[in-house]
Amino acid sequence: MRWWYVPILLALAWFGFTLTPLVSLYGLARAVEAGDVDYVDRHVNFRSLRLSLVRQTTNAARTALNESGDLDPREQQKLNEAAVGLALALAETMVTAKTVVDLLDDGWPESLDVPKETDAGAASGLRIEGLGRLAAYYLATEMRGFRTVVIAVPPEAPRARQFKIRLRLRGFVWRLVDIEVTEDLRAQMAQKLARTLARMRAGDRTKEPVAQ
Repeated sequence: MRWWYVPILLALAWFGFTLTPLVSLYGLARAVEAGDVDYVDRHVNFRSLRLSLVRQTTNAARTALNESGDLDPREQQKLNEAAVGLALALAETMVTAKTVVDLLDDGWPESLDVPKETDAGAASGLRIEGLGRLAAYYLATEMRGFRTVVIAVPPEAPRARQFKIRLRLRGFVWRLVDIEVTEDLRAQMAQKLARTLARMRAGDRTKEPVAQ
């Protein structure tokens, strides 16, 4: 075998490896279409997914709280801690096999009490009808090292109407570990959290002793 075969074989091997996440993506898309929660349950890392949604929600809520401009440092710290606790509770409710199917179906968790505007959410959900569609997803795939890949869904939509999924290789199986929700959904989740924090803040103020 001549030496120049080596880089060609390595390039072909890398190309073949970059196709392997699409196999898992296709299986996940079929499971979403069929509502197969058992398949989703086996191919999702729920702990990582919960932590991701907590991070996304608390960051958005903190930004909204900081923009209010009328919080002293002690009150801001207290509300930030409360935001984390509430976001954890929201993530526990939101991250189940059923709600993951619901979320991947169109980028919006219909089963949760999160108001949706007419044009909110993703342009469409995780759908792979044929090889042409699979090719579009391949072009939207971003490899991050050898074990992580990020895919925008749907690949042809504007960024604001996309959600992103992160797959990580464990053993020989790519598993879903993260969903970066659309900007609309993240804003709605943050507003819901901020309203709860505002009620907590108002309740704390009513408990403050009146100066004599």
